[in-house]
Amino acid sequence: MKRITLLSGIMVLSLLALGFSWQNVDVSGDWELTSQSPRGEFTQNVHFDQEGESLKVTMEGRRGEESTGEGIIKGSEIEWTITRSTPRGEFTVNYTGVVEGDTMSGEVQMGDFGSMEWTAKRK
Repeated sequence: MKRITLLSGIMVLSLLALGFSWQNVDVSGDWELTSQSPRGEFTQNVHFDQEGESLKVTMEGRRGEESTGEGIIKGSEIEWTITRSTPRGEFTVNYTGVVEGDTMSGEVQMGDFGSMEWTAKRK
């Protein structure tokens, strides 16, 4: 009887641990994102509004202008797209990364202009 109780307890704890690992992290709020470019570091403010796996993103540009976009978060993996208006037309930027507590990191693809590494920390 003790053996069955012990095994049942281990199974319940294992299932609980699995359930928690499938939950999404919450990135809602303000973050400071730093990109590593060939011209040096660039830091900008990012705001995430999260509803389930869906994200609405507002990012501050180099000149203080705001750009908005949408994204998704599944588990600790995050991805979002921002479309910026420039004198040469619209420019789409895709961010992918991993969230670890109050930090995240990943890669940003800047259209045909290549990619850069980025990191972010919660404010």
